Amino acid sequence: MITGTYKKTTDTSTGILMDDFDALKRHIEQTLKIQCNNYKEDYIKRRLLSRMRSTNSTNYEEYLRYLKTNPAEYEALRNALTINVTEFFRDNDVYECLRKDVLPDLFSKRKRLRIWCAGCSTGEEPYSIAMILHDFLIQDKTLAAQIFATDIDKVVLAKAQEGIYSQKAMVKLSESQIHRHFTKLPDGTYQAKPHLKELIRFRPHDLMGGTPISRWLDLVTCRNVTIYFTENQKDDLARLFHDALVTDGYYIMGKTEYLGRQVENLFVPSNSVHKIFMKKE
Repeated sequence: MITGTYKKTTDTSTGILMDDFDALKRHIEQTLKIQCNNYKEDYIKRRLLSRMRSTNSTNYEEYLRYLKTNPAEYEALRNALTINVTEFFRDNDVYECLRKDVLPDLFSKRKRLRIWCAGCSTGEEPYSIAMILHDFLIQDKTLAAQIFATDIDKVVLAKAQEGIYSQKAMVKLSESQIHRHFTKLPDGTYQAKPHLKELIRFRPHDLMGGTPISRWLDLVTCRNVTIYFTENQKDDLARLFHDALVTDGYYIMGKTEYLGRQVENLFVPSNSVHKIFMKKE
């Protein structure tokens, strides 16, 4: 049980000294360069409590001491704070809209597309988009595309760049998709083929930094990432994506996410059900 003796204000949800919580947050910001105040406080607490249980730390102060004396814990903490659930073709209806509506519309206006997959985690989303793009590119050799796939977590980004997945990860893919786009390795895992990797550039990027990975983008996907952010940070990201997109570019959010009132005038709905928006000047 996580308990402790407290000198000042205690957190009513955990019973842990808030001064220690603030000190821990400051240390995280200084060492991991993760701005804790940009995330919902409840989310930060849940992630910290998970690591505290794993390290048998009974309060924030004790966990901070553990962190400072066990360097390997920094990476475990970073992973806990930036964790994302991901899979190939997650919310398949969204990808069908991408295949049938968004990409045909964009390719009708220009031959080369530039796409940003923000918060890509271990790479399932950019590879899913690349599979769809590949179908367009082999049908029309005049078309081209580039995906910028970014994440703050360099460990998961390295896994994404390697493009190797377990058999369990392939469950949503058809036999045809697996055969066309992946090579089965001797150990039973599957590696993305070069024609997919050539479409994607994996780069580290902090969405909190205020600078887009590139500009004049045709499509930005940032799905199931902003649910961890504060309302102000969500609005700032919407403005960032708006500035990065071309005039008729698209922004795709996660199904449970929404545009705040301060920024909803920046986009017009293209498909409200699947949270697909078009940039509004």
